[in-house]
Amino acid sequence: MRIVSLCVDGIQQAAERGLYQWLDGQDADIICLQDLRALEYELDHKQFHPDGYFAYFFDSGVENTGGVAIYTRRQPKALIHGLGFASGVDMEGRYLQVDFERISVGSLLAPRASDDPQSQPKKDKFFDDLQAHLNKISRKRRDFIFCGDWAMAHRDLDVQNPDSHHQAPGFLAHERQWMDQLFNQLEYTDAFRQVNRDPDEHTWWPSGEIGRGDGWRVDHQVVSNALSSRIEYGAAYKTKAFSSHLPLILDYDLEL
Repeated sequence: MRIVSLCVDGIQQAAERGLYQWLDGQDADIICLQDLRALEYELDHKQFHPDGYFAYFFDSGVENTGGVAIYTRRQPKALIHGLGFASGVDMEGRYLQVDFERISVGSLLAPRASDDPQSQPKKDKFFDDLQAHLNKISRKRRDFIFCGDWAMAHRDLDVQNPDSHHQAPGFLAHERQWMDQLFNQLEYTDAFRQVNRDPDEHTWWPSGEIGRGDGWRVDHQVVSNALSSRIEYGAAYKTKAFSSHLPLILDYDLEL
């Protein structure tokens, strides 16, 4: 099973840059997109509904902001919009999940901290609630694959010139500690790092242009530990840019 995930910085712009033509040649079973910057009714055009896929969208409710999508070759048994946090802070980002017999796949757009002094506390609350959610579902008899822009890099290996960014949102000490807990106490696996340890593998450039400035690896496919031995291949596609992020391609020894 192949899963392709990408934060598109606007699905219409990415389409103009050839995203769907590229996806057509990837033979992906599931495609997870984030930051659509379009409302669902704006995506009625045929190009946003590629042949052979069931298409699902969860927009932000506000024009030109956020939103996520999942394309899947197999129709899911259930569809979940949002994470259902009692605080409501999950709507600071967006999350869409498709459930199959024993596996669930989610497309996640985490909130990003900005110049607004309230944005970092809101982001921290989102991840506090997400941690509790991930701990809760770890007791379910199913496995999970969470794809998306997590708005955080984990280790020095994942950021160019890390010493220059230790005070930057997305690479703060408590954010890196959160990811330590995700992969240790909560028993999830960074699927890409399971099969690719290269130090120059980045997926996002804050400058907005791939290769310009320092690259970060903030796009992840995070999987239940039970799936860690099923990860066969992982790569970031670097040949053509569709946004300020690179597509992340993971192959799993799995069938839905």
